[in-house]
Amino acid sequence: MRWTDEAVGAGPPTGHGALRHAPPRPGTGRPEPPGTGRALAGAAPGAEPLGGGPALRAAACGYWARRGLATAREQVAAAPGGAPLLLALAAALGGDLLLPRPCPAWWLPQAPLLGRTAHPVATPAECGGVPDPYALWETVRRIRDEGGDPRLLVLAVVDDPTGTAAPPELLHEAVTAATEAGLHVVSDETWRDTVHPVPAGRAPVLAGPAGMLPAEVTVLTDLAGALLPGGWPVAVARFPATDRGAVLHDEVLDVLAGIGAVLAAPVAAAAAHALAEPEEVVAQAVDAARVHGRLAAALHGVLRTAGALALPPCGGRQLYADLGPLGEALAARGVGDAQELEDHLTGLLGFPVPGGHRFGDDPAALRVRLDTAAFLGATAPERTASLTAADPLDVPAVRDAVTMFAAVLDGLRADARRADAQRRERPR
Repeated sequence: MRWTDEAVGAGPPTGHGALRHAPPRPGTGRPEPPGTGRALAGAAPGAEPLGGGPALRAAACGYWARRGLATAREQVAAAPGGAPLLLALAAALGGDLLLPRPCPAWWLPQAPLLGRTAHPVATPAECGGVPDPYALWETVRRIRDEGGDPRLLVLAVVDDPTGTAAPPELLHEAVTAATEAGLHVVSDETWRDTVHPVPAGRAPVLAGPAGMLPAEVTVLTDLAGALLPGGWPVAVARFPATDRGAVLHDEVLDVLAGIGAVLAAPVAAAAAHALAEPEEVVAQAVDAARVHGRLAAALHGVLRTAGALALPPCGGRQLYADLGPLGEALAARGVGDAQELEDHLTGLLGFPVPGGHRFGDDPAALRVRLDTAAFLGATAPERTASLTAADPLDVPAVRDAVTMFAAVLDGLRADARRADAQRRERPR
């Protein structure tokens, strides 16, 4: 990983734990809707045209139109996953990248693959996914003073790894700061449709930056987030309806052609079906948001009870925990950084618990991402029961997994209290 001096460390080491190369993306734990499977099975074999065929691009236009973004097919490009599409965007735009810290793990390789530099920018206290506007200005100024060439800011409307959503006013400030600084904005909206249901009046208000400053924002949505299984890689991008947007669209297609990033026709057919949002797709997405939201809230409560820090998640299938307040107890167990914390919790819980260093965070900080799907059960019947229950916490497999997690943290909290009591009893 090629980070600036402002970043601590040089990215995740290889050869450690169960996550040698990259953490798995959060999943739903459930099979695809029947109609989506039929669309895939019924499609002719072969490849789509570069950037996606007419049916897929038309479906993407309808998807964005239902979210208030009128879109023409000429503004759309598709690729086999968000990573190659972001790589093509970064290559076409040139210059260095700015990324909020922490950020999705799949954003991180783009800069070093292109021989560029990725500059981390601090996020505000209340959410992840977007840079603090003042920190963004300062970072851009510093990069240019040092001879760098910042051109691209990537942000997320609903964030991985924190599961939080930026308030519209903060998002507007960040996007305005970026455009005034001469940056193009890529808005990753992969998790936008996974907001957890909450009582009326408490739901986050979601806004996309393309509706705020449409000439300066490209929207990217990886369908493996909310609409398709993770093994069916499809992502779509919406470019600005400007002359520069049209040039960027063509340059991205050139890069996709150069790296052979062409969609398989059956996967494209499944994606077009999902983007049309038939009732079964919408119902499954809504139900998944309910289940994962319930689990995320329960895990957040466990963390806070144990004295750990975590922002309350409102979307996605993940939350981000800071176990720094339990650092002394962890140190007594030989855990002193994010990699060691990852190894320790993965070993205790039996499923991957990636450390914050895999999301561009400080390797010395005791932070991890928790994926709610890991708590749904180890077998297909257990996961089906969890995903169809009125309350997933009533399912034994889920209850046992959450209880085990709570027991691990309770042990750390008890160790921390004992250490504190011993300090108080020492003679001065």
